Amino acid sequence: MRTNIHFLLLTIRRKICIVREEGIRKMKIGYTTGVYDLFHIGHLNLLKTAKGLCDRLLVGVTVDELVAYKNKRTVVPFEERIEIVRNIKFVDAAIPQDNIDKFEAWKKLRFDILFVGDDWHGQPSWQEMEAKFAEVGVRVIYFPYTKGTSSTLLKETLTKIQKTEPSARKKVA
Repeated sequence: MRTNIHFLLLTIRRKICIVREEGIRKMKIGYTTGVYDLFHIGHLNLLKTAKGLCDRLLVGVTVDELVAYKNKRTVVPFEERIEIVRNIKFVDAAIPQDNIDKFEAWKKLRFDILFVGDDWHGQPSWQEMEAKFAEVGVRVIYFPYTKGTSSTLLKETLTKIQKTEPSARKKVA
């Protein structure tokens, strides 16, 4: 899988360079990341809005090992999650996110805009990250989370349903 990822990154980088060199104006490359477990309208809204602010949108989908590092588990396996994201019309390329460090991603992809959730806004670690990105000309844009829906809320609701309705567990299994 590493060889395929490396080839994909080189291909994306090469296409971006060609477009930047031949284009009349500089193409804006956007980047965002997420787990995208139990894909919902909040995910779709984020990707749609991000795509509206850039010419090409690259999306890092968090690998299962990185999710486990945060002491969490996904419901949908990585390969399925990345395939779902890859097939969203607003996404130009979906790539594995195997490192939490967004600056390392920038070194590989050279994006112009980073889209992140507003829960990070004002956090000391992100203030440092913003300063680092400003030095290389990357703009950080914060998006509000969609109120009323999240993968965590969906998981909690499914768990409650399974606990209160024993027959639901049999039907799902």
